[in-house]
Amino acid sequence: MNRSDAWPPLPYHEWQPTKQTLHRYAQMLGKVRLELVPALNHWWHVTLYVTARGLSTGPMPTGDGRDVEIGLDLLDHRLRVLTSDGAEREFDLTHRPACADFYSDLFFALEDLGVVVEINAQPFDLGDSPAFPEDTVHDSYDAGAVNRFWRILASTQRVLGRLRSGFAGKASPVQLFWHGFDLAHSRYSGRPAPPVEGADPVSAEAYSHEVIAFGFWPGDERLTPYPAFYSYTAPEPEGLADTALAPEAAVWQDTGNGSLAVLPYDSVREAADPATTLEGFYESAYLAGARAAGWDIEGLARRV
Repeated sequence: MNRSDAWPPLPYHEWQPTKQTLHRYAQMLGKVRLELVPALNHWWHVTLYVTARGLSTGPMPTGDGRDVEIGLDLLDHRLRVLTSDGAEREFDLTHRPACADFYSDLFFALEDLGVVVEINAQPFDLGDSPAFPEDTVHDSYDAGAVNRFWRILASTQRVLGRLRSGFAGKASPVQLFWHGFDLAHSRYSGRPAPPVEGADPVSAEAYSHEVIAFGFWPGDERLTPYPAFYSYTAPEPEGLADTALAPEAAVWQDTGNGSLAVLPYDSVREAADPATTLEGFYESAYLAGARAAGWDIEGLARRV
C-alpha cells in the first residue's frame, strides 16, 4: 500500500452530507450495542471497532445464548448482521438509503434473526436532527469518500496501536465513539479525578479518572471544518497550553471547555512519513499533559 492509499485526501465540505448520514448509521449501531452489552467504565461498552473491512459492533449477547454482530462493510458497502448460530442478513448501502430506510432495514434484519432490542431512536447530540425512523433528510452516500474515511481510520488505528504498546498503565482499546464520530485511545494515570460540579452523567463517567486522550475525527462545523488529529488532558493542568507541540503545524486550540492539541490531517498526509509524524504528535501531547499533571511517566512506561 502506498502513502496515498493509506492516507487519502478527505476534504470535509466535499463529503459533509455523506459524513452526516454515516454518522447517524453509526449511532444506530452504537445504540444497539448500548442496549445489549454489559456496562464498562468510561462507556467502553458502547463503542464501535475498526475492522479489516469497515466498522463493527463486535459480538453482542442477545440474551438467548447467542451473540449477534453488526458490521458496516465499507469495501463492498453493505450492512451485515451475523449471529453465532450461523444466520445472517445483509443489505446494500450504495442505493443511498435515508436514515429512516436504514433504521427500518436494520431492525427488520434483527427481528428476522430473532434478536429483540429497542433503542432510543433520537440522535445523540446532533442538534434538532429528526429521529431515525422519520429522518428522510440524511440520505447521502458517496462510496468513494466513505472508503477513504475508513482507510484513514485503519491507518490511524495502526499508529494508536503502536502508541498503546508503549504504556504499562490502564489504557483503553482503540475504538470509535459514535457520539462525536471520532476514533480514540486513552491513557490513565491511575488516580481518580475530582468530581466536576454539574457534570452530566455521561461526562461524569467518562472523566471519573485522570486521562490523556488521543484521536482522529473527520471534522465538523462546531470546532474544525477539516479532518484533524487531537489530544487533550483531563482535568486540564495549569500551563498545558503553553507547552510546545510537534510538529510545527500542531497547535493548542481553546474549545471553550479546555485546551485541545490539534494537528490538521493534511499536515500528516503530506508529510514524508505520515505514521511517524502522527506518532510524534501524540507523544508530544502526552508528555505535555503528563508532565504538567504530575504523572509517573517512568513508572507508566512499558519496558520492552
